[in-house]
Amino acid sequence: MSANNKLPQILKTLHQRPNKPLVLTNVYDILSARAVAELPVSEALATASYAVAEAAGITDNNLTLEVNLAAVRGIAAISREFNIPLTVDLQDGYGPKLEDAIESLIEYGIAGINLEDYDRATEKMYDADTAASRIRRVLDMAKKHNVQDFVVNARCDILVQGGELEEALDRGKKYIEAGATTVFVWGGSRGISRTEVEQLVRAFGGRLNVLLKLSDDGLDIKQLAQIGVARISIGPTLQFVAKKALQAEAKKLLTQL
Repeated sequence: MSANNKLPQILKTLHQRPNKPLVLTNVYDILSARAVAELPVSEALATASYAVAEAAGITDNNLTLEVNLAAVRGIAAISREFNIPLTVDLQDGYGPKLEDAIESLIEYGIAGINLEDYDRATEKMYDADTAASRIRRVLDMAKKHNVQDFVVNARCDILVQGGELEEALDRGKKYIEAGATTVFVWGGSRGISRTEVEQLVRAFGGRLNVLLKLSDDGLDIKQLAQIGVARISIGPTLQFVAKKALQAEAKKLLTQL
């Protein structure tokens, strides 16, 4: 096994444990990455592009590859320090910059990416075959650098764009055939029901990433594990929590007089 492939292989293995999904508490800068990595129970790090953009003072839609890479560079140093894999939210892969982005990430020692099938430049969905080909392009570039187990979490936005679950199922199967380790079917504000999660798990052989909603009416980690999902993430939730905690402490100080 090449040195470049060590952490990617670990990350891929973490997706393959029956009824024990990989839980990712997404980070966005060096400090948040260190806070998570220092926990003995942390198995991997993951970024969330929305939170990375917010930390840089811009919106998710305005997060350029260069700004994203600048944040990732520091987080990757934490990944190497604690010897745990890091997967990066690469949005839609930045169009024609896809191979360049993957090459840079591999140089940083990144183990995997989240890749969307919605083209942010044109504001349209990639057709399923094109989206699948982009997954293959990522994996081909990784293999050129002796990374055989690079992890692609293929995000499917069809539900958010008004499509039906059947198309999400069809797209997800194509993405897995193209080499994706898991598929993340994003429900946006509509969410994903328990019945839909169960259907997706069956169709993908368990290779489903679910965005955890920290609310009383959402499925919790134990329930998702029982259903058989492979991966659970939380997006920018930690950043929201950190902001509220900082404001609360600042308010205590500023209101003492």
